Amino acid sequence: MDFPLSLLWITVALFLLGVYLSWTAGRLDRLHTRIDASRAALDAQLLRRASVTLELATSGVLDPAAAIVLYQAAHAARQAQDEQREVAESELSQALRAVFGEPQQVEVLRRAPGGAESVAELAEAARRVPMARRFHNDAVRAARALRRHRKVRWLRLAGHAPFPLAFEMDDEPPTALTDRAAG
Repeated sequence: MDFPLSLLWITVALFLLGVYLSWTAGRLDRLHTRIDASRAALDAQLLRRASVTLELATSGVLDPAAAIVLYQAAHAARQAQDEQREVAESELSQALRAVFGEPQQVEVLRRAPGGAESVAELAEAARRVPMARRFHNDAVRAARALRRHRKVRWLRLAGHAPFPLAFEMDDEPPTALTDRAAG
């Protein structure tokens, strides 16, 4: 009589272990889905920022030197391959800070015909990039933490999903641009 009772307990324990591992695998799958969605949102915000910058650079409201700097940086960011994307986006952030580093420069742009709308649109795009990047990197951090657990590694619960990578870039918006647009 002792044998069937222990067999029952072993069966229950294996069932509970299976449920737990299934739940963990599902959680990991949801985290990977969240990473994919947040990466798509980040890409959309980066593309929007580059597009608005290109429009502004070709609008004729900036001085020629600033327009060339912004055009080249935005074009490089839009054309960058995945392995060079972080560097190109960082260079666009630096170009935006260089051109819009002083409040006087932003004020001159705001007074130009169509400049107020351009400043507002660029400021909004520049503000959204850090939020999208932070959201993506938080999802990556959560997935990495779960994937580091021994049970996930040993039982290969992540399947063939690539190890998630954070998107590291200089995303600090120009303070003069974001302060003036907010005010």
